[in-house]
Amino acid sequence: MTSTAQARARRRDRRVYLRSHPLLFGLLAATRGRAARRIGGTVLVHDAAAYREALTGIPLDRTAAGTTGGAAREALRGAGGVLFDQEGGGHRAGRRSLAEGLGAAGVEELRALWRPLLLRGVAPLGRGAEVDVVALARELAGSVAAALLGRAAGPLVLAEAASAAAAASVRGHLPGPPRPGAAAGTARAAERLRGVLGGGDALDAMVAVAAVNTTVAAVPRAVAWCADAGLWGQAADAGLRPRLAQELLRVTAASPVLPRVAAGAGSVGGCPVRGGDRLLLVARHAAGAHRRDPDGRDPAGAGVARLVFGAGPHVCPGARLATVLLEDVLEALAGYRPVVGRCRVDRRAALPGWRVLTVRAAS
Repeated sequence: MTSTAQARARRRDRRVYLRSHPLLFGLLAATRGRAARRIGGTVLVHDAAAYREALTGIPLDRTAAGTTGGAAREALRGAGGVLFDQEGGGHRAGRRSLAEGLGAAGVEELRALWRPLLLRGVAPLGRGAEVDVVALARELAGSVAAALLGRAAGPLVLAEAASAAAAASVRGHLPGPPRPGAAAGTARAAERLRGVLGGGDALDAMVAVAAVNTTVAAVPRAVAWCADAGLWGQAADAGLRPRLAQELLRVTAASPVLPRVAAGAGSVGGCPVRGGDRLLLVARHAAGAHRRDPDGRDPAGAGVARLVFGAGPHVCPGARLATVLLEDVLEALAGYRPVVGRCRVDRRAALPGWRVLTVRAAS
């Protein structure tokens, strides 16, 4: 691994930000010199300590417009409570139930499902053919989501519906003037997802959306970085691979920005926060993704790397699943030491990522 190789990996990965939301990420880059900075009614939070402070010390409005919960409630209106917009005991119970299903035993059960799919998916590399890692990630994500929810939905159909629902919701909540037909498009996409799931409550739909979109965004970006930076030796090492997977998830930060709204007053990084203020919590900056390259031999540490999954009571319950799945993907690919072939950014996806990313075995 050389600094030149890491720089090449970073340049390619930056394309997913600059071609999807260039103005937003330009603003974030320009303001990251301070732990927290106010611009009108919005507080941008960059520093790791301030990020933790916002998630653990500020009361948050889970249903406000422009937040994950607000988008979920609007998109899934009438379908019951949503994981991200429940309050008090209902919120805690929903998270606890999901966390139990995504614990060590639950992930091992899901692993028995995805490993055969993964090995079959990478097998063409041994015949000299290319593999589209995005398509592979979509099949893995759809299969895992269907199994997690106990649904018989086809993996690719479920993955496509979950991706479309997330993309429609995000488009409807981007800053700027209202987009004609955005609300109707969001409703249609949500209804299609519920139909693919065969009914169920809104929690099922949100689990499917989260599982599919984070996996499809994170796995191909991590594979591309590993290939460009020459990290396949670490990926092949059983001792280094878990730390490398955490490092790659840290620098790719599938959910780079967490939009929240303060429900009460407080302070973040020395910046006063008022009730109703919008908080843009920049996970990728808090985790040092913009300044520290991934290295399983010299990792940033779990306390920093896991900030991309949130903090305190707002930690993503799927963190273990995401890490173990990426470990298995890296292991399956390491023997081929693949290089990147074609790649194209997905400009419409909810999360920054690739629409196509093909790899081929190194000659």
